[in-house]
Amino acid sequence: MLENFAEVIKPNSKEAELLAMIDFARLPQHVAIIMDGNGRWAKQRGKPRIFGHRAGAESVRAVVDTSARLELKAVTLYAFSTENWKRPKTEVSGLMQMLKHYLRSELKEIHKQNIKFQAIGNITGLDESVQKEIADAMQITADNTGTILNVALNYGGRAEIVEACKKAVRNLQKTGKSVADLTESDIEENLYTSGLPEVDLMIRTSGEYRISNFLLWQLAYSEIYVTPTLFPDFRRQDFFEAIVDFQKRERRFGGVN
Repeated sequence: MLENFAEVIKPNSKEAELLAMIDFARLPQHVAIIMDGNGRWAKQRGKPRIFGHRAGAESVRAVVDTSARLELKAVTLYAFSTENWKRPKTEVSGLMQMLKHYLRSELKEIHKQNIKFQAIGNITGLDESVQKEIADAMQITADNTGTILNVALNYGGRAEIVEACKKAVRNLQKTGKSVADLTESDIEENLYTSGLPEVDLMIRTSGEYRISNFLLWQLAYSEIYVTPTLFPDFRRQDFFEAIVDFQKRERRFGGVN
């Protein structure tokens, strides 16, 4: 695993120090990130909010690259929530343009790193041009076997659970069963994240202590790490710090060790 970082981490740097502290046998399989603080970052610099979102693209690049080099099973990024439609139209339009630009500019590198791109959420509620870029990225990387890059778009945790329950009930009815037969497994099989590992670690940037309707089902036993760092400043070192903190915790899942 260390050799994966040889070309990007300088010896004796803080990153190298943190990397040496990580137990590669106990890495989180699935990391979820609420990328918060872009607007505040821009405001601190007297710039419009979209300026912060553009700056955050470099942080996304660092997160994705680090995840691939650590060989994590999956990383889920909260890019656009169902509530984000309430933002000014210029900001929403700018975010969608940024998404399309990101997919076009980064897809070659993502594919090169054997990363599989997926999108979760109500994708049909997005503009057709955005849907096409997403579909193309998913098709091109469909056979990749490395880290799964899961991007939550037009996503809401409550809506996901409602939709999963409806699908689960319909499936039960097809086999002659009743709602009384419904199990947690039936619901999990119909979530957007079906087939992915449980979320072990959820990271939220900008110091806010909220889940914000993100992966409500999947975060049931996740470790939560909050950093005051605004997302445009979040880099590999910050990611390592979150993992080191995660590995210091005792995970009991409701039991006693």
